[in-house]
Amino acid sequence: MATHRYEQDIVAWADEQARLLRAGDFTLLDLEHIAEEIEDVGKSERRELKSRMAVLLAHLLKWQYQPERRGNSRRRTIRIQRRSVIRCLAETLSLKADLRDAGWWEQAWDDAISNVLKEVEIDDLPETCPWSMDDILNDEFWPEP
Repeated sequence: MATHRYEQDIVAWADEQARLLRAGDFTLLDLEHIAEEIEDVGKSERRELKSRMAVLLAHLLKWQYQPERRGNSRRRTIRIQRRSVIRCLAETLSLKADLRDAGWWEQAWDDAISNVLKEVEIDDLPETCPWSMDDILNDEFWPEP
């Protein structure tokens, strides 16, 4: 019954599971799907951080490689993304561990490069991120050509 409800209407399933938890009726809980949903929350937070970091890195690259297009809009986007990344890290401290993972950085950098190349043709982009985390999140850091 719980699995069927999970597959048919996840919102109704979630409401039911929350009601069962609050009532202390643990025998009727759909533990397998509850565990999946909890894991998905963590995955979602990681995806958001990586996405925001990729956008930030892409705009820093454009700032560096397109000095003629520097303007308030690009500056504002960089500042907003910096604040968003910092907020993600402050609200979910365990995400800081991802920042020490080379694979995570490789994916974020690849996403940033892809974002840049969707908009502009730049031949000599670095294969790996040339900036430190401190620089990336520093409001005073603006990469030069």
